[in-house]
This record gives sequence, C-alpha cells and structure tokens, in this order.
Amino acid sequence: MAEICPDVLCQPDGTLGRDIAVQENQKNRTPVDNLALTSTNNDFAFSLYKELALKNPDKNVVFSPFSISTALAILTLGARSKTLEEILGGLKFNLTETPEADIHQGFGHLLHMLSQPGDQVQIRTGSAMFIEKHLQILAEFKEKAKAFYQAESSTTDFQHRHEAKKLINDYVSKQTQGKIKELISDLEEETLMVLVNYIYFKGKWKRPFDPHDTFESEFHLDKKRSVRVPMMNIEDLTTPYFRDEELSCSVVELKYRGNASALFILPDEGKMQQVEASLQPETLRKWKDSLKPRKIDKLYMPKFSISNDYSLEKILPELGIREVFSKQADLSGITGAKDLRVSRVVHKAVLDVAEIGTEAAAATGWKAVPLCAKFISMTVRFDRPFLMLISDTDTQTTLFLAKISNPK
Repeated sequence: MAEICPDVLCQPDGTLGRDIAVQENQKNRTPVDNLALTSTNNDFAFSLYKELALKNPDKNVVFSPFSISTALAILTLGARSKTLEEILGGLKFNLTETPEADIHQGFGHLLHMLSQPGDQVQIRTGSAMFIEKHLQILAEFKEKAKAFYQAESSTTDFQHRHEAKKLINDYVSKQTQGKIKELISDLEEETLMVLVNYIYFKGKWKRPFDPHDTFESEFHLDKKRSVRVPMMNIEDLTTPYFRDEELSCSVVELKYRGNASALFILPDEGKMQQVEASLQPETLRKWKDSLKPRKIDKLYMPKFSISNDYSLEKILPELGIREVFSKQADLSGITGAKDLRVSRVVHKAVLDVAEIGTEAAAATGWKAVPLCAKFISMTVRFDRPFLMLISDTDTQTTLFLAKISNPK
C-alpha cells in the first residue's frame, strides 16, 4: 500500500509525456520475456529480503515480493526523470536492456497468467487506487494502470480519515479472504491517494500430512534456546531434494495440487547467515535445476502461522529508491504537476502452513508407500530456522518469501 501525499496542491497543468501503447497481444509474450522478468523480480526479492533480515535479525520475515514490485511498477507509470530511474533501478531493471513498455507489458502478462482460474490452487492478486475526490488524475495514468495492471480506481473522501481507512481495510480484507484485516492503522491529513496491491494464496499439499501424526516437539531457536511447537511429520515421502554442500544446506520441494510449489531451505546449524548472503537468482536456479526425486524416510515440519508488516519507506531507500519519498519527487504523470510524493509504503503478509496446506483446516490425511524404493532412506527435520519460497510453477514467479526463525 503506497500512500501518496501532496507537497503543493495545484491544478494539473500538463499531460503525460510518454506514450506507452497499450498492447493487446500480451498473451503472445515469449518464454524468454517471462523468464527474464521473473529473474529480475527474484533479484529484487532477494535484495529486499536481505534488508528486511538485516533490520530484523533472528526475527521471522514474510513478504510477497511480487505484490511489492507490482505496486511500485504501477507507480512508475506516473513517475518521471530521476524518480522513475530510481524506482526501476531499485526493482533491478536496466532501461538500456529492457524498454519501459516491455516492463509494463511483462507485468501485465504475469498478472494475466496468475489470474487464470484453477481448481486446485487459489491465487488472487490485484490492485486498486483510492483517489481523493477533489484530485484530478490524468485519464492516461488511470487507463494504463487498468490496461497493464488491472488496477481499479475509485474516488474517496480523505477528509473523513476514519471512513476512508475503513473503506480501504475492508476492501483488502475482502480480497484476501479475511487474512489481512487491518492493512493501515492511520492516514495522514495530507493523503490524496492510496495505492493498494494484494495477493492471496491458498493451496493444498499434493501429499498432505496426517493431523493425527502431529505432536509437540522442540524447535531450536539457537544453540541455547528452544520452543515447543506442533510438529507435523510424514513417512516414506518421495519428493525433489538437493543437498548443497557448498552452502551447507538442504533443499526440499513440496508440491501443491495444481500449479504451485514450496521450496524449503534448511541451513546447517550456524549457517543461516551464509545462506542468506548467497541468495540471488543464480542460487535459486541452481537449487531448482539440482533437485532430484529422493525418498525421505521421515520429514518433520512445524505447523505455523506467521505475519509481519513493514513500513517500506524506511527500507526502499537502501535499494536506491529515495526521491519518490522527498519533496523532489516527480510524479507528474499522475496529476500533470509535481505536487505529489509518496509518504508511506506499507506491506503486510500472513503465511499459514498446516497439515492440509497453507491454511489450517480439519482434514483426513492419508499415507502411501511408493512402489519404487531404490533410494537410501533419510530423515529431514525442520527443527531450526529455515527459509520458505512459494512459487507459481507456470511462471516461476516467487509469490512469498519467508524466514521462519520462530514458528511460535
């Protein structure tokens, strides 16, 4: 959620300088375009993760990099000059290699792919702009936001801050199935526009855990401290696995029914910082390319629900996105005048992992013994801090990135 405030209230005095033709052939993008955009988005995801982890050592981290990059990409439709360059640079785009029109077209295609209805996995993502009723927004900005990002816009009376806050929070709560109930706690007096991007994911494990097998067990926060957590477990599981000796970690992929999967990275004791430092698109590619089916005799995984909210205006400057928060901000593509700046970028994410999948629910688990067992059996215990990535398998888009330091 980006909250946009005026520095000087004035009437629009110009029109959008750039012209990005709205392409109708978004479905005809080549796989190379998609993979390049996904790699760039992953680069941004890991850069942002490192900043969040640095500011919150030993704390849980959970966010949706795709949600944040989409909201910032919408903002670039109205950004100009250095403000535009900083945002795109922070998102890891190189304008000499990727024309701006291709960036918006690429996001539009990804959103189109993710919004396809699925029987097994629910992925709902979208954007909305709440605009002060007296503010004149350029039609071209609204049209492109809708064409590329499916962003809806509605007028709001920000003079009545309590009602405006409730309107926005109710909207987000509804779109996220009640998972995020209060995205914003207050609105500044000068607020003229609020941009919201949401993502909701719900998936069921291809091979669910049996709730009857869940038991209380130790989760080791560090060498000296531990907490008691509900520990799920599953036997005789054949699933993609990779042991990264170079980075001293184990990588396990658990698939959802449908077009999504979760990658769990378990660093050896004391190796979390080493793994975090090496997070980059190439590392993720190496892990995914190295995964091979492996029989795991017993897999232990904590059942958890974690959430976090971040004020990203304090974090994004570390990635080079500074001017948009200052009086030098140039968002004249939104109103036609340099009268706006972004005061806050608020992000909140919730992640549930339970026996049936990503949401706790009563379910009957089942066990199956694979016919082929020509593997050396092994046990994997996620009983210390680990990382988790949830991806859409069709687009390879990282939907959520998390560090579970304490499942409690």
